[in-house]
Amino acid sequence: MTTALLTHPDCLKHITPHGHPERVDRLMAIYAAIDGMDQTGLTRVQAPLGDDAAILRCHPQSHIDAIKAAAPADGSIALDADTHMSAGSLTAAYRGVGAMTTAVDMVLGGEAQNAFAAMRPPGHHAEKQTPMGFCLFGNIAIAAKHALDVHGLDRVAIVDFDVHHGNGTQDLLWDEPRTLFVSSHQMPLYPGSGAADETGAHNNILNVPLAPETGGAQLRKVYEATILPALNDFKPQLVLISAGFDAHRNDPLANLNWDTEDFAWATEQLCDVADTHCEGRIVSTLEGGYDLDALAASTRAHLEVLIKRGTHG
Repeated sequence: MTTALLTHPDCLKHITPHGHPERVDRLMAIYAAIDGMDQTGLTRVQAPLGDDAAILRCHPQSHIDAIKAAAPADGSIALDADTHMSAGSLTAAYRGVGAMTTAVDMVLGGEAQNAFAAMRPPGHHAEKQTPMGFCLFGNIAIAAKHALDVHGLDRVAIVDFDVHHGNGTQDLLWDEPRTLFVSSHQMPLYPGSGAADETGAHNNILNVPLAPETGGAQLRKVYEATILPALNDFKPQLVLISAGFDAHRNDPLANLNWDTEDFAWATEQLCDVADTHCEGRIVSTLEGGYDLDALAASTRAHLEVLIKRGTHG
């Protein structure tokens, strides 16, 4: 089978203020890196608009209403010090939801072996009723609930290797026993959550905080000692990845020292878990990553692994 790549030009219409790290150039850098790849084994898909029914599996109607009411007709507004909306942001956010539910449909329906959603704004900081950290809707949590409630799965694992803790995903899935949320992240760092003793209502959350300057060798030890055993014990029927590439040593917003090959290695390990438990079924989505060269190289490496494993197993 192939790897599905979901994206949409509407994501380029989410405009943040000058100097903001989560900017249009991020997606342009990723597009350039992907265009330079061998396209064999890659199926490009235009992300559709998501719907409120999908969002309501994680967020209340009041959150949807507030996001819609905040959306400006022109210009840009600030929801908080970090999170902004322009005239195109609402549509881009709905494309992000649609990308993830469609990717789940494709992978579980046998149309693709795995999938990567190159979308913005990102999603893993959006809490039930609070947009924050550049994020409006919790896309990956919505994808997990879609797999559980629409496709009838019993166990979905979410792995977040963004340098920042996925506080939104944790908040949205805190009470969901059918999910295992695993996050490795720098601590201390924004948003300040993600301590090891935050384990969820059903022991369904595994936080692995990492000290500043943690490099690739330590990353691999943590995965082999803690994260991979937990995933294998859970036996997921689908693996979702919050693929943030801001743990790279060149990223300006944090202080971990991962290299491009570390993201490729982590992707390989997660593919092994998926091969063992769920016929290789993985859906990944872009989260952070703010050095353009590091982001482009790391995203390409991540996608190359997915394509290789999707084509050859």
